[in-house]
Amino acid sequence: MQKNKSIVLGITGGIAAYKAAELVRLLVKANIDVQVVMTEAACQFITPVTMQALSGKPVFTGMWNASISNGMPHIELSRAADAIVIVPASADFIAKLVHGRADDLLSTLCLARDCPLLVAPAMNRQMWENPATQRNIAQLNADGISILGPDSGEQACGETGLGRMLEAEDLLYLIQAYFQPKLLKGKKILITAGATLEMIDPVRAITNLSSGKMGYAIAQAAYEMGAEVTLVSGASALKPPLGINTISATSADAMYQSVMQHVAKQDIFIGVAAVADYSPTITQAQKIKKSESSLTIELKPNKDILAQVASLPNAPFCVGFAAETENMLEYAEQKRLRKILPLIVANDTNAAMGSDQNSVTLLDKNGVHPLQRAPKIDIARLLLQHVSKML
Repeated sequence: MQKNKSIVLGITGGIAAYKAAELVRLLVKANIDVQVVMTEAACQFITPVTMQALSGKPVFTGMWNASISNGMPHIELSRAADAIVIVPASADFIAKLVHGRADDLLSTLCLARDCPLLVAPAMNRQMWENPATQRNIAQLNADGISILGPDSGEQACGETGLGRMLEAEDLLYLIQAYFQPKLLKGKKILITAGATLEMIDPVRAITNLSSGKMGYAIAQAAYEMGAEVTLVSGASALKPPLGINTISATSADAMYQSVMQHVAKQDIFIGVAAVADYSPTITQAQKIKKSESSLTIELKPNKDILAQVASLPNAPFCVGFAAETENMLEYAEQKRLRKILPLIVANDTNAAMGSDQNSVTLLDKNGVHPLQRAPKIDIARLLLQHVSKML
């Protein structure tokens, strides 16, 4: 996300307006400039003082404001904005947008804009399901307006269903994704992430310390860049990213089966998962009871998913990961050549596993390309930019 992005955040009248406060905080933390505009109804749910404190800027609530030199905030406020985002967008305000009404500052801003418009609907499930609302949403889509959500879940009225506004973290994710260059638009990408669990008995397993954060970040970055993303995830506590087909595959064998089932017609395969090299020859049906004697477990090698994919006829562009504790570049390059990969990512396990940051080195036929330590989402974006250039 570039630091110079600027948005007008419009808040309309609905109980979900309280989520807009958290969204503003997250946007500012992400170095996005936020100018808040509120409708009269929005001020009944959350105060302009709250939004001013969080955004660091005066909040606009009416058409007439002497702080705008030409007296036309409905024109000036959106001129420097990269987008207008309506959070929440009530059923009434969505209807206004469809019919081009301009009876308050926010609706006038939307009508007079030169920048993209994104709306996050929030309403009772019956209001969302009403044919009139569905016609209006279809018209917004036809007009090129981006719809963020809604989500399904418990609503303020006590009912459960579709119409609930997305959470602030999800909205931040989608807003950031909107601004990313669509370098991979039209591409299909298959990604593995997380650790595998190789069961010894019903309560014990062989695993590793991979959190899945790097693989999930790459999936997010690929989605941001316009790709159709399938994520095959091993054991991970992370929330599946929005807009991504996420498949759970706990064991190495389950991950292999899932990958081989979905690899056809993929343009890119990125093997980030920390797949166990070995698994128990026999998984005991019952818990092994503790004893004073030593326990011996016979292990068999698991299939090498990355090597299998790379060896396929018409294989996708394959990217491997080499997590090493020593001789990182040497071992990574050996792995790249052995598996005939166009690109491999080398990283130090001591600095990467479980961390929100990473420092990696990209190795391809043209040499070594180090990426300085940064948040994993930034590393993911740089990696995929490199992939897009190689493609």
